[in-house]
Amino acid sequence: MNKYETLEYKVSARIARKNFAVFVRDDFEDLGGYDQIGRVLRSLAQQGKLVKIGYGLYAKAKKSPLTGDTIPISPLPVLAKEALQRLGVAFTASALERDYNAGRTTQVPTGRQIAIKGRFNRKIGFGGAMMSYERAP
Repeated sequence: MNKYETLEYKVSARIARKNFAVFVRDDFEDLGGYDQIGRVLRSLAQQGKLVKIGYGLYAKAKKSPLTGDTIPISPLPVLAKEALQRLGVAFTASALERDYNAGRTTQVPTGRQIAIKGRFNRKIGFGGAMMSYERAP
């Protein structure tokens, strides 16, 4: 079998072509079965090309120049907002971000809290840092 015909190569090529940083398993459903895609994504995560940020959510990865560990290419709040957008979940800025932007406080928000419209129960995080959610007004 030619290396260009393998499922791992096809998934890697599609990841390299796409401009977004977050991938869901459904992005590759036309290439193979659910379990096959899961195995390939886990393999790519072990190779350091992807990192898992949630159930069925993967992000592009790079090597950290400081520690040499595999880290996501974008900060967690940016990845979480992109993941929510890819999952079709409506969200807005949190109350802390709104207060800071309006000048009511000088406390800079970390960005790890997002206001969600509706119900959402997935955990999104990496390396022990998890996103938290609040109800949107």
